[in-house]
Amino acid sequence: MEYHNPVLLKESIDGLAIKPNGVYVDVTFGGGGHSKEILNRLSENGKLFGFDQDEDAQRNVIDDPRFTLIPQNFRHIKRYLRFYNIKKVDGVLADLGVSSHQFDEAERGFSTRFDADLDMRMNQTGELSAYEVVNLYDEEKLANVLFQYSELRNAKAIAKKIVSARIENKIKTSFELKEVLSEFVPKAVEHKILAQIFQGIRIEVNQEIEVLKEFLLQIPELLNVEGRLSVISYHSLEDRLVKRFMKTGLFEGEPEKDFFGNFTVPLKTVGKMIIPSFDEVKMNNRARSAKLRIATLK
Repeated sequence: MEYHNPVLLKESIDGLAIKPNGVYVDVTFGGGGHSKEILNRLSENGKLFGFDQDEDAQRNVIDDPRFTLIPQNFRHIKRYLRFYNIKKVDGVLADLGVSSHQFDEAERGFSTRFDADLDMRMNQTGELSAYEVVNLYDEEKLANVLFQYSELRNAKAIAKKIVSARIENKIKTSFELKEVLSEFVPKAVEHKILAQIFQGIRIEVNQEIEVLKEFLLQIPELLNVEGRLSVISYHSLEDRLVKRFMKTGLFEGEPEKDFFGNFTVPLKTVGKMIIPSFDEVKMNNRARSAKLRIATLK
């Protein structure tokens, strides 16, 4: 698929334990690869809803009476499903992060490979872009973004350098940002460090952590009993949140115990974490960091 090669396709859809007449949601529609596989397993009475806020992805809409594409951020999953009189579903799939298409479209500004305007918006109508984060955030706020989302120990030094550099000239493009950061990016680890920095800025622009939390909190009320949640994540920040929520129903702290000292949590993990096979990574290098976790509503 030219738009986006779906990662862990069989494993993630197997994890949903598709019921032919069920109702399912693919909250990261993208190129439609996962959605098409879900539709392949549904009967004529099944239903599939897709979410994607990216206008580019909306051009991939599937012509199938069982399918409805909702052009919105999946943080609002319950609200928009109610428009279609859907209060409960049998399964939800989330393939988090950036699509291959978004990385490969130079003008979107997601990739370190291209010189493009600092953008990184998944929703191209969004007000906050990478330009604002890099040029308007104060030093402390920028350092917090780079520490929390890029997981860089020298986040304060990098933020200080950016703030100092932008006094003379605004940093407008990805290559200008790379030039400013050159002293922090040794050649031996250039790609890794730059990818971390771009990741942190992108997460801030799209509020990806907040979106993921809001989405997960709605799942227990949305799933039918024995309904499934299948989540593919690509970096440790996402995976830790998903793992912890599936295990405890919380993002921090411990769940409360009942009278008998037992924890009450809404979801139950299904199997162990799944990673792509060697062959899949060989065919699609972007699958190398993927982690799939599956849970069911008790």
